[in-house]
Amino acid sequence: MFKRRTTHSRQRSRMRKLEVRVMSPRIAWFGFLRLCGRSAKFFLILALAVAAGWGGWLGIKRAFLENPEFQLRMIALNPNPALDEADLVKAASIDLHANLFDLDVKAIRQRLASRPEIAAVTVERRLPSTLDVHVTARVPRAWIGSVGAETGSLRKEGGLLVDAAGTVFPCPALQWQEARDLPIILLPRDADAQGPVAGEVVKTPQLQRCFRLLDSALAADADASRWIDYVQQLNTWSVQLVTRNGTTATFGLDNHSRQMADFAAALDHASRQGYAIATINLIPQRNIPITLRSEPAPPRATPVPEPTKEEIRSDRRSNDLKSLLNRN
Repeated sequence: MFKRRTTHSRQRSRMRKLEVRVMSPRIAWFGFLRLCGRSAKFFLILALAVAAGWGGWLGIKRAFLENPEFQLRMIALNPNPALDEADLVKAASIDLHANLFDLDVKAIRQRLASRPEIAAVTVERRLPSTLDVHVTARVPRAWIGSVGAETGSLRKEGGLLVDAAGTVFPCPALQWQEARDLPIILLPRDADAQGPVAGEVVKTPQLQRCFRLLDSALAADADASRWIDYVQQLNTWSVQLVTRNGTTATFGLDNHSRQMADFAAALDHASRQGYAIATINLIPQRNIPITLRSEPAPPRATPVPEPTKEEIRSDRRSNDLKSLLNRN
């Protein structure tokens, strides 16, 4: 027991001495000086870094941002039907007096890409003083509107066009000449009585069915877009095509090649015989029903030659139409 007491006493004595040493003012002062030294080194390094950065910024500013060699002097825009240089400057909010490095090419690209008539765009700086802009305009497939609209008011600058992907966009002034002869697709209004809207994508099956009918017409006649006024889906089993001469043709949802061939034969026969077709239903394969207009048939853009005897014998559909007209 005595030995243990002596050991504990010594340990307590050593701890008191250690505590005195740690709490010594001299040691605390030296610790404070070491801390100040470390802080001074840190702030010195920080000041040197700031000074180097500021000096580098001044050098860059003088070498690039304030250098007249890099003043914007040219905008290189590829030829396109979506916009010209003046439209580009206005649409992208480009400062023509800015330094080339002051222009935010990312913001310029985003502003242009947000325009519905532009499918893709790239914007790059070309030293020393040129801004390169490459625009890919949307390719229109048809004009687009709502059922019941006056078709004569749709084909105009600013009117709505639709491309193959179903994207709706306003007709730019530069694209009017290219698009003016395109046919119109009329779609039913949605539940909110809202028609097609620029910038939106039309995903209704009616649009694709109208596209298929127009494709068949163009496959049969490369100039079909010049004589087709508009196309619309009438119901769940038929699509209606109206020509610019006023003929209304009813097609099914498929087998358009055969129906388009019958339609061409009927128009050719009417042109040769001098009568005008008011309506024709091309869904039946034989005995195609038609109605006539009282006025004579308008002249066709391309003269139709008289058929040979062999063509008459081989063209059974033309004979069917002739028999039908005799009955009427």
